[in-house]
Amino acid sequence: MAATDIERGLSTVEVEERIAAGKINRNMELKTKSVKELIIENLCTLFNLINVILAFLVILTGSFKNLTFLFVVFLNTAIGVIQSMRSKKMVDKLTLLTSKKAIAVRDGAEVELDLDQIVLDDIIRLGRGDQIPADAVVVSGEALVNESLLTGESDLIKKQPGSELMSGSFIDSGLLRARVIHVGADNYVAKINNEAKYVKKVNSEIMNALNAIVRFASIIMIPLGLALFASSVSGLWDAAGTPGDSALSWCFSELLAGHVPSSALLSTVGALLGMIPQGLVLLTSSVLAIATVRLARRKVLAQQLYCIETLARVDVLCLDKTGTITSGRMEVEGTYPLPVEGMGAGEGDAAVPVDTTVLDFALANVARATSADANETCQALLNYYADRPVEVSEPLSVIPFSSSKKWSGASFAQGSYVMGAAQFVLSDRAFSQVENRVAELADTCRVLVVALVDGFTPDGDMVGEAEPVGFVTIRDEIRTSAAETIGYFNEQGVTLNVISGDDPRTVSSIARVVGVPGADAYVDATTLDTPAKLDAAVDRYHVFGRVTPQQKRELVQALKRREHTVAMTGDGVNDVLALKEADCSVAMAAGSDAARNVAEIVLVDNDFASMPAVVAEGRRSINNLQRSASLFLTKTLFSMGLAALCIALPPYPFEPIQMTLINFFCIGAPGFVLGLEPNNARVKGSFLTNVLKRALPASIAVILAAALDIFVARVFGFNQLTLSTMCLLTSCAASVSLIWRISQPLTPLRVVLFVFVVAGILAGVIGFPELLSIANLSMGQMVILAVIVAFTCSVFFKLATMMDSLKPRRCHAATGFGRGVRVRLGRGGGKVSSTGSTAERFAKRVAADMAQRRESRTVREAEARALEGVAQAQPKKKKGTGAKRSRVTKSAQGIKVSMPSKKKK
Repeated sequence: MAATDIERGLSTVEVEERIAAGKINRNMELKTKSVKELIIENLCTLFNLINVILAFLVILTGSFKNLTFLFVVFLNTAIGVIQSMRSKKMVDKLTLLTSKKAIAVRDGAEVELDLDQIVLDDIIRLGRGDQIPADAVVVSGEALVNESLLTGESDLIKKQPGSELMSGSFIDSGLLRARVIHVGADNYVAKINNEAKYVKKVNSEIMNALNAIVRFASIIMIPLGLALFASSVSGLWDAAGTPGDSALSWCFSELLAGHVPSSALLSTVGALLGMIPQGLVLLTSSVLAIATVRLARRKVLAQQLYCIETLARVDVLCLDKTGTITSGRMEVEGTYPLPVEGMGAGEGDAAVPVDTTVLDFALANVARATSADANETCQALLNYYADRPVEVSEPLSVIPFSSSKKWSGASFAQGSYVMGAAQFVLSDRAFSQVENRVAELADTCRVLVVALVDGFTPDGDMVGEAEPVGFVTIRDEIRTSAAETIGYFNEQGVTLNVISGDDPRTVSSIARVVGVPGADAYVDATTLDTPAKLDAAVDRYHVFGRVTPQQKRELVQALKRREHTVAMTGDGVNDVLALKEADCSVAMAAGSDAARNVAEIVLVDNDFASMPAVVAEGRRSINNLQRSASLFLTKTLFSMGLAALCIALPPYPFEPIQMTLINFFCIGAPGFVLGLEPNNARVKGSFLTNVLKRALPASIAVILAAALDIFVARVFGFNQLTLSTMCLLTSCAASVSLIWRISQPLTPLRVVLFVFVVAGILAGVIGFPELLSIANLSMGQMVILAVIVAFTCSVFFKLATMMDSLKPRRCHAATGFGRGVRVRLGRGGGKVSSTGSTAERFAKRVAADMAQRRESRTVREAEARALEGVAQAQPKKKKGTGAKRSRVTKSAQGIKVSMPSKKKK
């Protein structure tokens, strides 16, 4: 573009032509979901669909008191919507904090434009601190550009006429004009964002377990429900005197006549409701929602409920250096003075104070003199000397930093000094004398030399040969809490990987400072030019430098292929692809819009030290939910078993209103109280396996008790109301026993909870018999009930003890999410196989433990018999006969007895 065009810019006509052609800088940032999308997402679930269908069936019977279960559905949906809306509001608010204006030249005048008003070929003016709104090429001026949000590279990049500017980067110093070459979707930052727009599946073991339970229940409840309804209708048909050809034809005739078989329908709905873990879904949403509120007080935004749990299970944490370990600012690592002759106290009023080195005086005053256009290096020096007693001297002349000179300087009464890169400040002779020292310091930091010169020319050049007075090392400012936070994850056994676009030596030095294990070994990702090399590097290195956005994603994918649960932290556009790929992604609020929008967790105060608090909340949620979930899953399991039992022995003994009593006092209230207790213990084992080990004993006990109730009712001719009451009380007894067991060790709160549960059940049964359909039992019926209750409790405690005695698995999967891998090593090499689903692994472990106990018992008996035989045989041996003695040795199976062989006569 000609010089006249640079000054004039586009005309109004040219702008209108480009707008008409669609060559405008449309906003291509990732958007949060709309309110409508959030509501639909939380409303249209399989869980809600099942409950709506069951509610419709209850409405047909006209028994509206049995619709109380819809309250749980409403609460669960409301919690999900409110949490989603809260996260959306926070992210939108953070997005508005960034600059959304740009200066363009049009018709010879500078005008302020919104970013989406910029068109192709616009001339834009950019100065210090401005964010580049669109890809452009420099047409005049020079500047240093910070591209760390795009590339991860913390070094400033010099831009001059002909250089390209990438959208999303910032001008650190200088002033330039640039012509826009890409707009909208063609911008670099937009292309990265587009690659990150796919929907990432939430990797949550709790959510997967809940979904598996709901899916399993939804599948099994259809045949069970139909069979149970048919069985109940058959019973009604028999009671009606078997009119018509069959029970089915009689049922249709009754429906056509407007007579709904209410009792059959209600008993079926009651059974089906028990199969759906309504309270567990609500409890999970509530516990995680409360966790997000607690984290919000710590300035941590959880945009997705289940991400808290995922972070607590993470075994590999990938850290981005810039913005995570470091603050994104520069700091002075140290100053290294050189001996200087002729500069000290006693040389007149212009001498440097005796208590200040020449180096400190020069650094502090040159930084102050050039602070009007302070770049990151200058700002780091200003911060360093802000609280250090260095005399302030009035500058006589100032030479601002220039990207072409690579130094800045100033003259004072005490002398003239320059500060910059040693290769550009010193002569070849002077540089050769300090080259080794510069190389030594440059291993971990950026090195600047400070030199004394005779003065400056009117054009700003140095006069005379520069004499070095010392060095200052500048490095990325490490967050004060970084070392402590990384130490916490080391203690928790989490593998740490630092992945950065910066120089690998710089990344390695910073990783060593904060305590990342294995930081001495690093790799330059530019050498990982094949998928095989990159995949191999994952197992060998923990520090990666010069990593592209695509490579970051591939590294995360490689870790996930090894069945690791991976968390990724980042703040720039270059981190977006990896953030989307990770199981749990964490972004800084001060980072790019794209990073914030794709991350599940946003650190609002940009403090990496908040991460342990997230892990603690996740542990509390998982451990407590595992304990409370056993209460909910007990009802689901015994409802399924009881429904199958009642197909053969109808009718189903519970009504929906009776399940409400169990749901509240035996499940809901204790579940919520136990689910919100403090608990920072490490998460162990599979969620579903741990829950099943607690829930199965109570479920089996309830099913056996119900079978006894039905048998007794049939033998003694008890009516349906009496049977229903007996089943309700025996189920409550098993549930109370489970609550007692999972409340160990007892605390004052747990004692109060246990008393509340027992008192609540008694109050409901005694105080509201009509509402809960409770029969008035005779003395004989009470005695029978007491015997069955005692049997139920004893069965439960016996089964629970057996479950607790099961040993933990010996082959550990690499992850706890549904499926894993098992590695067996032998002389013939290794063998990798699938461990199967969680349920399959649990069943196999039970069978293996039983087989091992049998084998151990057999071995012990064999040992005893062998030792006894040896003891009996030894006294019969005569000394000195040379006879061979029996020999007892250890073997892999226990002991081995070698008996002497007999010679044939």
